[in-house]
Amino acid sequence: MPWATARGTGLFRGPFHSRPDLKKVVTASVSTSVTLLSRRRALSIPVAKTNRLSCSMNIIDDLHKEVQIKTFPPQRIVSVVPSLTELLYDLGLSEQIVGITKFCIFPELIFRTKPRIGGTKTLHLEKIDALQPDLILANKEENDKSSIEELSSRFPTYVSDIKTFEDALEKIRIIGEITDTQETSLQLLNDIQQNFSRLPEQTHKPKVAYMIWKSPMMVAGGDTYISDMLSKAGFENGFEHLSRYPEIGEKELQNAGIEYIFLSSEPFPFKSSHIADFKQILPSAQATLVDGTMFSWYGSRLSLAPTYFIHLRKELNI
Repeated sequence: MPWATARGTGLFRGPFHSRPDLKKVVTASVSTSVTLLSRRRALSIPVAKTNRLSCSMNIIDDLHKEVQIKTFPPQRIVSVVPSLTELLYDLGLSEQIVGITKFCIFPELIFRTKPRIGGTKTLHLEKIDALQPDLILANKEENDKSSIEELSSRFPTYVSDIKTFEDALEKIRIIGEITDTQETSLQLLNDIQQNFSRLPEQTHKPKVAYMIWKSPMMVAGGDTYISDMLSKAGFENGFEHLSRYPEIGEKELQNAGIEYIFLSSEPFPFKSSHIADFKQILPSAQATLVDGTMFSWYGSRLSLAPTYFIHLRKELNI
């Protein structure tokens, strides 16, 4: 699949367009499994106030907490959210990234060269202290609450809470604002929106179980970002009526009218060997591996998702 086709014809021309690792990811994902926000949540509208004289910024995060960024634009950023680490790079902020988690695997250059400060839920606070960041990017769902609260007491910490595609777009805009990369972030948003606008309308949305864990079996519920992306991709979440990431039993899976079982590459690393296990539980459904980053990462990787979704449906003969 030509890279130009995967990228679309959007205006974004940042580091994202010259990344060989992303070319490889899209090709591998397809072969394996193969306007801008017009509304905001009323209580979550961030108001940024920049003082250019003192080079500082105040902004409200998704926990309704005021974050005072005393060094603006920030020059020492710690990202404890993998998709936002990738976004920072694609906004041209490679040099400003001073700390990442062990799960911040994209882009490979950042993963290889930046200090790692633990996992998303097992942060090494002493390592972050030593880095003396002037901005930490965190997420309500992905990070440990007590660790983030402790870090927030010492460093400017912006906590996001992303549940929908629209939330993700808004967060790209905000991060562009608080890192002083507005022009690049708006170009990226334009690119993402153009690519999603090319997704064909679906008259039939097959019912899907999106598996995130094997034992116990856990699925993505209806109030998750994954569920919203399933809908964008032209699928119906068979567990839309459940919240968050519930455990389910074999009987629940068998009685949900599921047509396809998506085995995500993360957080549990489903492999081809697991397909037979689910086929035994539900012979009438087709189990297939899917690239979890395309359904759960909400940064610059969004620009790749529409092409991935189109090829996934073709692979499934939908």
